[in-house]
Amino acid sequence: MAAPSDRLPLNALRVFEAVATHLSFTAAARELGVTTAAVSAQVKALEADIGVPLFRRHTRAVALTQEGSELLPGVRRGLDELRRSVDRIRRERVGGMLNLSVPNEFLQRWLLPRLAEFTRRHPEIEVRFGPARVALDFSRDDFHAAILYGSGQWPGLRSERLLDEWVFPVCSPALLTKLGPIETLSDFARYPLIHSRAEPWPDWLRRVGGDTTRTDTLPVLEDASSTLAAVEQGKGVALARWSLVAADLAAGRLVRPMMPSVQQQSAWYLVAPPEHFSLPKVVRFRGWLVECCREFPPPTGETLPAD
Repeated sequence: MAAPSDRLPLNALRVFEAVATHLSFTAAARELGVTTAAVSAQVKALEADIGVPLFRRHTRAVALTQEGSELLPGVRRGLDELRRSVDRIRRERVGGMLNLSVPNEFLQRWLLPRLAEFTRRHPEIEVRFGPARVALDFSRDDFHAAILYGSGQWPGLRSERLLDEWVFPVCSPALLTKLGPIETLSDFARYPLIHSRAEPWPDWLRRVGGDTTRTDTLPVLEDASSTLAAVEQGKGVALARWSLVAADLAAGRLVRPMMPSVQQQSAWYLVAPPEHFSLPKVVRFRGWLVECCREFPPPTGETLPAD
């Protein structure tokens, strides 16, 4: 621990700077909102601490001593740097950089196409995205919040449900034209199935009464992005989440060869340490995000509830 003599008398230095600026104890007191006696006492204490006089006091005037003139530039630089640092922290709470962890497939297919509106409303906030992590550690990672797909239970974190999710089959328009519509579950036999770890076929087939024993030699793809890329290339039919393909369906890049959709237990959540939810820039992003989610409709056609 520093000895008492090593501690900077910040309040006294601020008073010194005000008196030196105005060359008046009375004007400095008025600026600082204290009494002239309080200003005088702070200056005397600073002079005693340093061991030299800083002002020459006359009946109607105050002047800096040589030591006071030497001290003033450093005090001003220090106080200016402190003010800038405090202002920067204040601005960062309201604006500045907002660091978000978002899975790439959700970022590219759902969030980014909408983000221009948030930037238009809040130009003071610059959104920066980082990759989703298997184990998100806010004490180590420089994230203010995350958007995650899951059960809503992340120990030590607060989560807010944003979007429910449904899955259903999708394929390319060319493949549908080539192989014909899927009107019954047996029609799936004509289609190569694209398997994904993210959206496995057995759960959906079980819910709609299909064959869950079918085996294929196609590889199992690791994530939604690679699965949908294979679908777009006409490699087969795959299960997809509604949020990730809604825009592609609307644009005709993908089609639904069979309509039933199954609601999922998992959903999209906004996740962060509880105290981050009170940061003004997180509050603003959350408000905009919740509004976007409310305006995003569920899929059309037959829907089956989550089991």
